[in-house]
Amino acid sequence: MPYLTPRAAGDTDAWTEEAAEAGRRGSQRILHAGEAEAPAAVALTLGLAAGATAVVRRRVIELDGEPTELTDSYFPAAIAAGTPLALAGKIRGGAVTLLAALGHIGVRAVENVTARMPSDEEVERLRLGPGEPVLQLARTTYDSADRPIQADVMVMPAGRQQLRYEIRIG
Repeated sequence: MPYLTPRAAGDTDAWTEEAAEAGRRGSQRILHAGEAEAPAAVALTLGLAAGATAVVRRRVIELDGEPTELTDSYFPAAIAAGTPLALAGKIRGGAVTLLAALGHIGVRAVENVTARMPSDEEVERLRLGPGEPVLQLARTTYDSADRPIQADVMVMPAGRQQLRYEIRIG
């Protein structure tokens, strides 16, 4: 939930805070930020036409200086173009906080988790060993009108991760 909830003014992002609470250092390197053609699956998820432009932020998420996850976040250009989401700088409080400030608050998220073998680029960026599989988590966040406002594709070493879910019923 901390990754889906806007932060209070001045707060750091959820990853940095979570790592610090464990006595570790969470950080991220932004590889790319700006407008680009959305991959077909992402365009479909965001309700965009094939070949449509989205704002993307490609990052390497690190724990104590070691890569732990590759995260690509996509936003419809209609809500993110011309905002800090399209720039390479770090966003205080994270993208969810900025989206909320822009009037786009997530109320529902759908996640799909799959296991697979990594691409050559993923092996290199995540410093994977031979034959080491990855988990891919694809998350779509929707607003109160059930419009998709963000699509994330996260890739992480399967043997170095634990996914934890808490589900409230009723």
